[in-house]
Amino acid sequence: MTLKVGVVGIGNIGTIHANVYKEHAKTELVAVCDIVKEKADAAAAKYGCSAFYSVKEMLDSGIHLDACSMATKGEENGSEHYQPTMQLLAANIPVLGEKPISNRIDEGERMVALAKEKQLPFAVNLNHRFTPAALRAKEWVEEGRLGQLHMINMKMWINNPVETSPWFHLRALHPHSFDVIRYFCGDVSRVAAFMMKGEGRKIWSNAQVMLEFENGAIGNLVGSYDAGASYGLERCEVVGSKGRFVLDDACEQLTFYPRYSIATESYTYLGGMRNFNETFKSRISDWIEQLDAKVPYDQINGSGEEALKAQTIIEAAIRSFETSSIVEL
Repeated sequence: MTLKVGVVGIGNIGTIHANVYKEHAKTELVAVCDIVKEKADAAAAKYGCSAFYSVKEMLDSGIHLDACSMATKGEENGSEHYQPTMQLLAANIPVLGEKPISNRIDEGERMVALAKEKQLPFAVNLNHRFTPAALRAKEWVEEGRLGQLHMINMKMWINNPVETSPWFHLRALHPHSFDVIRYFCGDVSRVAAFMMKGEGRKIWSNAQVMLEFENGAIGNLVGSYDAGASYGLERCEVVGSKGRFVLDDACEQLTFYPRYSIATESYTYLGGMRNFNETFKSRISDWIEQLDAKVPYDQINGSGEEALKAQTIIEAAIRSFETSSIVEL
């Protein structure tokens, strides 16, 4: 059965969602919604679907939606996520949201609680781990190939000169980082953070965050909005008692280094995925396939609950820096 889907928020990211839905064999894009009438009308003409200018109008129209992407933005890229998500969930429509789940923990908690109450699939576009290389690395961890996990070192940085809230860098970029970190190493128990304002910056554009995990492993995040294009996007290194792996730029290069041998194992563009832009299609397609397979709401990959846990680590890092203390979760 073809899933009838909509997209709320037709900016750059919302357009990516719409393109994937339009091209996927198991979905029919039937609605686009944006408070900017011109955007909604242009997208509706492009995709051959209905245009709406508020979620309420869309829901009141009686249009059938099997699922909806929520790609609004707002302050710290997350302040406009709460209301449309709650409206869609209240109408019993599964939601794939954008990150961060919200820039406010209490809002994220209410979204997750409502989805759980209604037993609805609710996920967030944490696309950095939806790559063949990340999946292979996860298999190594679960198979015990790395042995007991010792540490994780994560680096994610881009050039973003935007000056908004003091915590824009943390709340907008690093839901991805902490999701990847949790994906490989599990839940975090303690957080300590240091931050600095880059040259000429007004926001805390650079961060070092130290982590302790419930399983005893340790780790750190290096993050920045002051990076150059030549720096690469990200690097994830996971080290265990039997070996380590290094994953570069989400999908481009994966290498396993055994502890007691010099024979490494390396993959370039595993699964044919060549660059970060392809991760959006991979992640949204996974959402579609899980909906089509009627996967239970509490087994959805990249769930709202997981996004909330990543955001909780961010808030702990902010509190650690503000209070010069180690924060327990």
